[in-house]
Amino acid sequence: MSGHSKWSTIKHKKAATDAVKGKIFGQLSRQIRVATKEGGSGDPQLNAALRTVLEKARSENLPKDKITKAINAGLGKGTGGEMREIVYEGFGQGGIGFLAVVVTDNANRTTSEVKNIFNKFQGSVGSPGSVAYMFVRNPEGGYICTMPMTVADSAQQKALQNLMNELRENDDVEEVFCSGEWPEKE
Repeated sequence: MSGHSKWSTIKHKKAATDAVKGKIFGQLSRQIRVATKEGGSGDPQLNAALRTVLEKARSENLPKDKITKAINAGLGKGTGGEMREIVYEGFGQGGIGFLAVVVTDNANRTTSEVKNIFNKFQGSVGSPGSVAYMFVRNPEGGYICTMPMTVADSAQQKALQNLMNELRENDDVEEVFCSGEWPEKE
């Protein structure tokens, strides 16, 4: 029973539904940007990866304007300005290093968002070079950690995993790399 305010119940249900949709839409937009960038074309007829992602986006009812915006972003034609890649370096709990590869048209906004995420999980954004020495660029894309640090404490593992998940949920973040290793659960 809703009590005296049926609107309140509807509002809370809608907010929960919208949060789930927003997360899915953000992931699909990111996948469209990546497929467009890697395929070098915004035409689904010429880019098979993009065609596959667009089918998935249509099945999730992603609005056409969001699809167009994501394709333009992948091609480097963002509406807010030129799209550029920035690598943020930061530290999580226990001094574990993080690299967050971001593609954005607004570096100030993205810097603020990344700093807030690190602060939320008791981490900090480092200066250029503070974490990069722990990683080498992989010729096939991404980074490989050359100096992994073992994380044994389960509370710290959970905090680091939450930090990684929160960074990945940001619309501008393409990839996140961590220097922490935790043992496989038996």
